[in-house]
Amino acid sequence: MKAKVQNSEQIRSELFQRYPSLTFCEKAIDEAYRLILSCYRADGKLILAGNGGSAADSDHITGEMTKSFRFNRAIDAELGRNLEGLYGDEGKELAANLEGGLMAIPLSQFAAANTAFMNDVSPEAAFAQLVQTFGRKNDVFLGITTSGNSGNIVKAFMAAKARGVRTICLTGKTGGRCRDLCDICICVPETETFKVQELHLPVYHALCSMVEADLFDSKV
Repeated sequence: MKAKVQNSEQIRSELFQRYPSLTFCEKAIDEAYRLILSCYRADGKLILAGNGGSAADSDHITGEMTKSFRFNRAIDAELGRNLEGLYGDEGKELAANLEGGLMAIPLSQFAAANTAFMNDVSPEAAFAQLVQTFGRKNDVFLGITTSGNSGNIVKAFMAAKARGVRTICLTGKTGGRCRDLCDICICVPETETFKVQELHLPVYHALCSMVEADLFDSKV
């Protein structure tokens, strides 16, 4: 069974102890954590996009957000009561199996919508189309691009800003064009693609687990 052994500050400290090079972007990581936390506290959602390995990272983050990650999250007590009240023992059993989740949408997983839009309209604007479709006031768009110059991520940031959606970019050392388009730019201190991706993993694992530690109680 998973156990909640750390609070968000301990998770943060461990990140920089294990990966000292990430102090290069320490301020941005802290800002991203606070923004994502405030998004979820306002009942917003996290919208994610990336290409290739960064698309896989977007899906990976979604997995950490929508179910238990570092410890077994309890669901909302009212939901548990409603399930038991509606369905008796079967509802109680279902409630015991469910875990607390946070809304996260990986745009790369919308294969039909993306390919239709890329074929019919514009490949570079496909993520922007979904951002403006799903994005709302309290949401956050997290774009992942190792270069900071991916055209479809650039346009997605543009659409997010026009929509009033707050934005975070997870990228490499220079930040590329996205650096000037997003609210918070986490520029890990590498430039070669695979090395950038290697540092993205501990950053988003820390962000996910810090938010989880602040928003959920562990199952009894």
